[in-house]
Amino acid sequence: MSLPPEIAKKVRLLEISTRRLVNSLFAGSYHSAFKGQGMTFAEFREYVAGDDVRTISWPLTARTGKVFIKKFDEERELTLMLVVDVSGSLDFGTGKDFKGEVATHLSALLGFAAAKNNDHVGLLLFSDQVEHFVPPKKGHGHVNRILRDLYYQKPLHRGTKIGSAIQYLQGVLKKRAIVFIMSDFADEGYADALRMISRKHDVVAVSIEDAAETELPDLGLVDLHDPETGELITVDTRSKAFKAALKKEMDRRRQTREQELRQAGVDRISVSTNTDFVQPLIRYFKTRAAGGGR
Repeated sequence: MSLPPEIAKKVRLLEISTRRLVNSLFAGSYHSAFKGQGMTFAEFREYVAGDDVRTISWPLTARTGKVFIKKFDEERELTLMLVVDVSGSLDFGTGKDFKGEVATHLSALLGFAAAKNNDHVGLLLFSDQVEHFVPPKKGHGHVNRILRDLYYQKPLHRGTKIGSAIQYLQGVLKKRAIVFIMSDFADEGYADALRMISRKHDVVAVSIEDAAETELPDLGLVDLHDPETGELITVDTRSKAFKAALKKEMDRRRQTREQELRQAGVDRISVSTNTDFVQPLIRYFKTRAAGGGR
C-alpha cells in the first residue's frame, strides 16, 4: 500500500517519538504488568506433597486411580489486541490532540512495548460496526503497519456499538490475549459482552475524555454538531439553563459508563486530551505489577 506523503511522515514521526519513550521508561512497566498472564499446558505428572490441589486433573485421577496434576508453562510471548473506537465522537478535542489522536498515540506506545517484548500485536477498528481488522503478528514492522492503518483507514460509519466489536473479537481470537479497548464509551448496553470476553481474555478499558464535554466556555450563540448523528443545534453557551442541562446529561453519561464498566468487571484507565495521557498508563502498569490489578 502506497501511503500519501503526509501520512507516511506522521507515521515516521510517531514511531520515532514513541520508540524513544518505550526504550526509556515504558517497556519495563508493560512487561512487569503482564508477564506470566498466558499459560500453556505442558504435561501430566503424579501429585506430590506441596502441589497446588487446584491443578489436580480429576478425570485422569478417576481413570488411573492415582492422583495426577496438570503442569503448565508460562507463555513468554503474549498477544496484545488494540481495539480502537473510530466513531465520530473521537473527532473532538480541546487539548493538544483530538480523542482519536490520543487513541493512536496510546496504540503506538502499547504496540512498540509489546514488540520489544516479542509479543504478537493485532488491531481492530470499530464504529457501529467492525471497520478493519489486522490479525496479531510479531515484529516492529507489523506495528508500523498497524500505525499506518490507524492513520489511513477512514471509517465508513459514525456511530458506536462496542458490543458488536467485542462479539466479533470473540470469534477471531483463538488464544488468550490482552485486550485494550480505547474509546470514549459513548454507548450503552455493552456490559454483558465485556463480561463474557473478560472470562477468557485480559481486558483493559481506556476511557478517553475531554474537559469541554462537561463544561463549555461562554461563547454566546454557537452551532453544535453531533459527529455521530449529524444533528446540528444552536445553543446559547451563556444560558444557565443550558449549562445545567448539559451538566445533567454529561453526568448521566459518565455514570452510565462507570456502571457498564463496573458491571463488566474489567480494569479501567481514564485519560484526557487536556493532560498527559502517558502517566495514567504507567501508573496502571505499576499498580498491576504490584498486584493491584486483576
